Amino acid sequence: MENISRAFEWIAVGELILAFAAALAGVVYYLLHGASLLATYHHWRAIFGRGLLVGLEILVAADLIRTVAVEPTLENIGVLGLIVVVRTLLSFSLDIEINGVLPWRKAELQARDDGG
Repeated sequence: MENISRAFEWIAVGELILAFAAALAGVVYYLLHGASLLATYHHWRAIFGRGLLVGLEILVAADLIRTVAVEPTLENIGVLGLIVVVRTLLSFSLDIEINGVLPWRKAELQARDDGG
């Protein structure tokens, strides 16, 4: 199980590298097609931010596997809980940064934008 957990960590690293490459490719594309620097920046931030969110979720899975399957001690479970809380808060703040709105307000803003 330790090897599976480590594999998840490597998958997360690979995903973060791919997210960075995709964001960089988007920047090049936007700049070559005459987009403003601000629009390019927001596009880069959205792509890379979503990649970070996925990477964090994969790392939480790796931590869960390691803690529950490898060493399920009370201390390790407490550390896992703290890691999950920190990563959840980080994911929450990244989601707000990417979308510019609190998650529970997305539907309200979407309905207003659609004319509802």
